Parts: sequence; C-alpha cells; structure tokens
Amino acid sequence: MAHQDNLNPFLNAQKQVKEACDRLGLEADVYEILKQPLKVLEVAIPVKMDDGSVKVFTGYRAQHNDAVGPTKGGIRFHPNVSRDEVMALSIWMTFKCCVTGIPYGGGKGGIIVDPKTLSQGELERLSRGYIDATYKLLGEQVDVPAPDVNTNGQIMAWMVDQYNKLVGRSALGVITGKPVEFGGSKGRTAATGFGVAVTAREAAKRLGINFNGATIALQGIGNVGSHTGYNMEKLGGKVVAVCEWNGTVYKEDGFDMHALVDYMRKNKTIVGFPGSKEITKSEFFALPVDILVPAALENEITADVAETIQAKFVCEAANGPTTPDGDEVLNRRGILLTPDILTNAGGVTVSYFEWVQNLYGYYWTEEEVEEKEERAMVDAFNAIYKIKEEYNVPMRTAAYMHSVKKVAAAMKVRGWY
Repeated sequence: MAHQDNLNPFLNAQKQVKEACDRLGLEADVYEILKQPLKVLEVAIPVKMDDGSVKVFTGYRAQHNDAVGPTKGGIRFHPNVSRDEVMALSIWMTFKCCVTGIPYGGGKGGIIVDPKTLSQGELERLSRGYIDATYKLLGEQVDVPAPDVNTNGQIMAWMVDQYNKLVGRSALGVITGKPVEFGGSKGRTAATGFGVAVTAREAAKRLGINFNGATIALQGIGNVGSHTGYNMEKLGGKVVAVCEWNGTVYKEDGFDMHALVDYMRKNKTIVGFPGSKEITKSEFFALPVDILVPAALENEITADVAETIQAKFVCEAANGPTTPDGDEVLNRRGILLTPDILTNAGGVTVSYFEWVQNLYGYYWTEEEVEEKEERAMVDAFNAIYKIKEEYNVPMRTAAYMHSVKKVAAAMKVRGWY
C-alpha cells in the first residue's frame, strides 16, 4: 500500500497540514514543526504464548505535538499497523483535539497483530507488555492513550492496571475509554457515533434536508458505525444500506439497527438479514441516498468511487476514509463532506470528559455527558462551517485551518518559533 504515495496516510496528513498553513498565510516554521511527530517510539514486545513459546510483537507510539497539552490518541491492534500509519494518525489527532477545543495534542499507538488469532490470556499479556515497553512515555499529564481499532475497555483496563503497578500509585486518567466500573465515563462507548449523528444533523440543516426520513448508507457497523446508526435512527433517519467487509445489504424501508447488529453478532455476517437483499460494494457507494457514512477503514473513497457517489453529502465517521484524489472529485462535483477530524471528534471529546472526571474523582451522569458533547460538536461544526464560507474552501480544509490556527498560536506564545 505504502508504495502508492496517494495511499500513504503520513504523506496525506502532511499535505493537509501544509494546505491549511498556506491558506492561513502562516510562517514556514509552523509547518516545519507540525509536519512530523515530536517523538516516535518503536518497541519489541515479547509475549509468552499459551503453547509455551515466546512470540515478539512490534508496537509503536507517536506523540505529534504537545503545545496545547498532553498528547492523546488511541492504540490499535491490526496486522496493517505501520510506523507511517501511526505517525499520520497522531497528526490527525492533534487537529481533531483542537476542533472541539480540548487541551490535548495528538498521539497514536498500535501493535502489528491480528487479535483474532490470540487467546484471552495472550491478549492480556500483549496488552500489559505494550505498557511495560512504553510506560515511561505515558502519563496523565504527558500522553493519554485510548481504544481504537480492535481494542476495547477491557484492554484499556489491563493497561491501566499494569501502568499503576509500574508507577506504584493509582493513575486512572492515564488512559481513557475504560469500563465504567474502573474509572470510565458514562456515554463513552456511544460517544463517537453520537457525535457523527449530531454532525450529520447539522449538515442536513445547512443543506435544507429534513433529517426525519433522510436515507442513509452506512459502511461499517463496528462500535462507531453501530452507534452512528442507532443515533441517526433516534433522530428520524433511515439506514437503507449497510456495507461490511464480508457482505453488503440493502433494505428500502430501512433497517432496525439494533436487530441488524444483533444478527451480525450471531451470524458473523449481515448477509441474509430478513427482508434485505444483497448488493455489491460498488452498488452501495453509488446509491442515491441523502447521507453516505464511511465508518470502516481508511482509503475507501478513491477518485473512482467518488465519481459514482450519488449521496447529497458524506459524513466521515472513520479516520481518513477519503483519499486526496477522492476529495478533489467530491469537491468538483459539489458534494459536501464533513471531515473525519470534525465528524468523529465526539469520541476524543468524551475521552477528555473521562480524563477530567478521573482527575477530579467526581463523575457525571450520561445525560450530562451527552449534553456537553452535543454542545461541543455543534459549536465546532458552526465554527468550521463559518471558515468554509468565509474562505470558500472545503470543510476539510476549513477544519484544518481552524485547528492549525489554535496550535500555531500556542506554539507562538511558548516561543517555539
């Protein structure tokens, strides 16, 4: 994948930052500092396997920029994790945090592994091993990880437990996305999807689309996709098509999202869901729906795919689902896109709320969390939409301009340039 420059996420991220710096007319020094992470750690993690053998896994942690506060970002377990991917994701995190104005810079981590091949015990030893290898770079006021692709609250709990053992005190706020029983925040699991639905609602308003009865095509129903579906349903939207890695289904009168997710958990596929018909992935992207939501992996909407899209707007729930070429095509065709760093910023916003609650030792109700998240997402949407109109740029460029401005201001007063 990396040999095609267009699909190298690190080069894509750099390109986006450069464009925002240029549009804002910032000094060259700003891009010089922002174009790569301040720190990247690569570690070898030896894990004792159930059969008694030892297997060594490669892990990474990138800390992009801490001008506005500690770095923050998920840890993913995936066979395709690479140094470039982790660096790119850490850059995106810096700007995502700034989108809703939370006091963090970007970080990101990952381990090259297919967690499906590990037993529960092996998974726990790997998770603890990652902390053994990286804990000196982590801390409540230093770098705060969270779950990402193929990681969850249980894995975070093991990691915090390991961190506490190593530092000899309770430091609950060192990692967010924990189970509620162990310092987690109410509303965290649903937070990203809830924020995607709020963003879609705001975009629909601007385009004069009535959300009640709006048709939605949803790619991916993992944690983010499923909660996006539930919340869009609550707002009156109708999910008519769902695409998963092993099959795609369509149902004209809309899915009951809870029933579909239950069906997938049971059958490991969405194909064969009662009343639905199977369609191809390319038919899925070309459906004439109101809203297309890519909530799977990066680089799904290429230029070729973008040419076929008939949705009125695209809501990026996943990180980096649209390639730069895909972006150009959508802009040319006048299709609004709400970018990932805005659309899915609800997750990191509620992670921030979790961290605040950990440091305080005082916890909020789910209603309080949702209300605060909704306010943050609506304010961010409005601020970025305003920049889009003022500078006549796509939403993605506007989101970067909004964030780069904030980071640059913090670096300036700190005397970094």
